[in-house]
Amino acid sequence: MAQIELKQVEKRFGEFQAVQPVDLTIMDGEFVVLLGPSGCGKTTTLRMISGLEAVTGGKIYIGDQDVTWRNPADRDIAFVFQLYALYPHMTVEKNIIFPLEAQKASKEVIQSRLKHVVDLLQIKHILRQKPGSLSGGDKQRVALGRALVRKPSVFLMDEPLGALDADFREMMRAEIRKLHIAENATTVYVTHDQVEAMAMGDRIVVMSDAVVQQMGTPHDVYYDPNNLFVARFIGSPGMNLVEGAYSDGMVHLPGDNQYDVPDLWRPTLEKHLLGENVILGFRPEGAHANETGDLSAEVYASDLHGAFNMMHVALEEENVDAMVHIRGERGSGYEIGDDIRFNLDSELVRFFDPVNEQAILLETTS
Repeated sequence: MAQIELKQVEKRFGEFQAVQPVDLTIMDGEFVVLLGPSGCGKTTTLRMISGLEAVTGGKIYIGDQDVTWRNPADRDIAFVFQLYALYPHMTVEKNIIFPLEAQKASKEVIQSRLKHVVDLLQIKHILRQKPGSLSGGDKQRVALGRALVRKPSVFLMDEPLGALDADFREMMRAEIRKLHIAENATTVYVTHDQVEAMAMGDRIVVMSDAVVQQMGTPHDVYYDPNNLFVARFIGSPGMNLVEGAYSDGMVHLPGDNQYDVPDLWRPTLEKHLLGENVILGFRPEGAHANETGDLSAEVYASDLHGAFNMMHVALEEENVDAMVHIRGERGSGYEIGDDIRFNLDSELVRFFDPVNEQAILLETTS
């Protein structure tokens, strides 16, 4: 396998900037997910790595080779598409070994690699079938097999599970991750599904409006988002974000609520806030309902999620921006219209400046 390095890689289509200059290093054997909404530039970035799209500027390296202007066939990559791209007139076996036959590999090599892929993907029972008779999940396994059989340095996957039903997607997520571990494959995976990204990636590259917003582990982007976009985009629901005013160690929130800022945070807020307004952020599991909680709200709705209830509560009536989500215990007993009190776990609270929409990073004195 091989390391991938992008140095100031960008893409423009005329006056339209599809990808702003990006620096990104994907380590040998790493599984990196490019995540973002439609039109953010993630697929264009993947296609530049593959050579299917020419860069406007910058350099791309695979291993120690500059591949910026090499054809896709000369980059030692395998590309897995969303729509499988299988040959309908060929059997599964023929679809899988076609790349090796095109390279004029020996029969011994072809049979050895075919057996390895078939055993790995457990598709021996469908080798004689043609794609038209297969389920979506089996078609995707065949597409993966065709990519694996070449033993490329890099796997590139563009929304490979997007055409599958929910049950198949969940199963194939686990299979692709298992496959990655078994092959120790350097993999770049594109998706707009943040649940998929969190479940599969060693690191996630969050993109929006042609710009990389954050690179980090699933833990990093979930608990320590760089900005308001990442905070809203990651999580289901996203991070609770409530605007208030900071003064004298307190954040004054809608509904006459006040959050007592931990002493550790106060010097940082006073130093870095661009005004008195601040956005208080916390995940639903960072709020804990109890009878003596410091914050109060009214229950607007409650959804049962099996193991827990997701309660939607309003800090202030008729104020959409004051609606937050609290993850409560199953059968917690709160009804719509009930008053609820809750506390916040100080370790899970984050602060953002509403002027530049960036996270305020805690400064500690050593």
